[in-house]
Amino acid sequence: MEIDVRGPRFGAALTTVVLVAVLLTGSGWLLLAQTAVFAVGAVAGVQRSPYGWVFRTLVRPRLGPPPATEDAAPPRFAQGVGLLFAALGTVGYLAGPRWLGLAATGCALAAAFLNTVFAYCLGCEMYLLLRRATSPAR
Repeated sequence: MEIDVRGPRFGAALTTVVLVAVLLTGSGWLLLAQTAVFAVGAVAGVQRSPYGWVFRTLVRPRLGPPPATEDAAPPRFAQGVGLLFAALGTVGYLAGPRWLGLAATGCALAAAFLNTVFAYCLGCEMYLLLRRATSPAR
């Protein structure tokens, strides 16, 4: 499935804001909500995540047609990576140790920030590297 290239970057921007708020407030419950957003994106696809819905219904109609589309698989994989770090962070904030919450949230924030500001999806690049490493040699 092909998706608008601007959608994942929009989602990364919202994720960046949420993760900064988590680090500023230390709220494990807010990180749990972000974990749920990542889970939907990883399981159902980025286009069906809450941030994907906001982009599709409120933002994209105001932007016009997409300049390009991309395969949804790499951003979906990236959501799974975000889910892993957010889940670890949630455990750290809610059950301890707190440093785990801070470190895992910081890692997720770094990846979301790279996508937001530089359009560089770290999880997408991991997906492509794994695909190349596991594909049969030609």
